[in-house]
Amino acid sequence: MAVRTRSRTSLTTIVLVVWLLIGVAAAFQRGYFGSSEPSCSRVGSAALTIIAGPLNYLGLDPEIGCSVPQPSD
Repeated sequence: MAVRTRSRTSLTTIVLVVWLLIGVAAAFQRGYFGSSEPSCSRVGSAALTIIAGPLNYLGLDPEIGCSVPQPSD
């Protein structure tokens, strides 16, 4: 029983790592890791793209629009 659980855990880990690597590749292709200054929406969109993984190649294009409060003068 323990061997079966271990192999299932290993398979789940491998699938998860491959899923996230595909998401990183999609985020890289969309230019989220470029040299421009990071912003709330850029970081959020990159994170969602990574989490979406292979779904990016099925037409999903997750984007976040957010704004950071500006200090008053």
